[in-house]
Amino acid sequence: MKNSIDTDMIIDNKRGKEYDTANQPLYYSTAFLRPSLDDEEAHLYVRNSNPNREKLEEKLARLENGKYGFAFNSGMSAITAALMTFSPGDHVIMPSDMYGGTYELSKTILKRYQLNLTAVDQSNLYSVANAVTKDTKAIYIETPSNPTLKVTDIKKIVEIAKKNNLITIVDNTFMTPLGQSPLSLGVDIVVHSATKFLGGHSDVLAGAVIVNDEEIKNSLQELQVVMGMGLGTYDCWTLNQHLKTLSIRWKQSTENTDKLYEFFKSHEGITNIYYPGEDKLHLSQASHGGAVISFRIKDESKAQVFVDKLNIPLVSVSLGGVESILSHPKTSSHKALTEEERQDRGITDGLFRLSVGIEDADDLISDIRQALDSI
Repeated sequence: MKNSIDTDMIIDNKRGKEYDTANQPLYYSTAFLRPSLDDEEAHLYVRNSNPNREKLEEKLARLENGKYGFAFNSGMSAITAALMTFSPGDHVIMPSDMYGGTYELSKTILKRYQLNLTAVDQSNLYSVANAVTKDTKAIYIETPSNPTLKVTDIKKIVEIAKKNNLITIVDNTFMTPLGQSPLSLGVDIVVHSATKFLGGHSDVLAGAVIVNDEEIKNSLQELQVVMGMGLGTYDCWTLNQHLKTLSIRWKQSTENTDKLYEFFKSHEGITNIYYPGEDKLHLSQASHGGAVISFRIKDESKAQVFVDKLNIPLVSVSLGGVESILSHPKTSSHKALTEEERQDRGITDGLFRLSVGIEDADDLISDIRQALDSI
C-alpha cells in the first residue's frame, strides 16, 4: 500500500532495520567503512553521499512526485546547479520579475560563465514564444513571482518548451510541493530554497532540486559532488526533522493567509494587495493561494513608522518560517536592481511582502491593524 505524503515525511523504511530509534541517527562522519573494494553502492566520502542526505533526498523526490531529489547547501546553490546544467553560449528565457538573488546570479556568475539570459514578462505567452532563438535551451519560471506574486501559466509554457525542444525549470519555493506540483504539469526541473517553507523554522540554509530525467539527474549529481554543493550532514538531519511537520505548518499558514487577505481588502490604509488566492489561472495549477501575501501601504513615506509599530511579525528577510516575516523588497531582496527596474516592477517604498506564520490569525490581524491605524 502506498503511503500519503504526510506519512512518508515521518516514517523511514530503515527504522527497525538499520536503527531502532524514533529519529534517524546523525551520521556525523566524513568517511565510511567500505564493505568491499568494488562496492559501488556504499557510502564512501561525505561530499559524495551520506545516510542523512540519502534519506532527505528520497523525501524531497517523494514530495515533488519525482524520481530524483538533490539537497544543496542553499537555495542559490540549487538554482545555480539547475542553470549550470547548460553550456556556455546556451540561451535561457527568464522571468522579468525574477527573485533578486537569481537576478544577481544572472548578472554576475552566469554572465562570466557565458550563459545568455533574456528576461521577459512570462504572463504574456507571446513574449515568451517570441524570445526563443536557435540557442535557447530552457525556460525558467517563478510562479507566483517574488514579490508581486504574478502568475505564469505553467502548462502553456511547457507547451511552448516542448514545441521547441526546451527544458522547463520552475522555482516552487513559494507554493511548496503541497500547493503546486510542477513535475506533474510536465516541467523538467523543480528548484526550492528549502530554507523557506520546507525547513520552516528559520534555522537551516538549504536548497533542493527534483527531476525525473536521468540525463539531467546525472548532470546535477556531477555538479553536487565535484563542486561540493551538497547539503551538510547536520543540516540534512535537521531538514529531515522539519519535513515531518510541513503539512500541518502549511495548513495553518495558508488558513491564516486567507484571513489576512480579507482583512487587507477591508482596510483603507492598503492600496494594493498581491495574492493569487482568487486567480483562476493560479488555482487551475495550484491547490491554494499560498502563504505569502504582498501589499502596498497608502502613505508610502510612512514605511519605517509602520514597521516600528509592529509587535508580532519579524521584520527581516526570508520567508516560510513558523513566525510571520515581514520583508521590505526595495531594501532587501531586490536592492540590487536599479531604481528604474524597481519602479517598473512596482517595488516601491510602500511595498511589503508578508510570509504568514502559524501564530493566531486574530492576533496577527490585530497587530497589523494597530500599526496601519497609527500611520
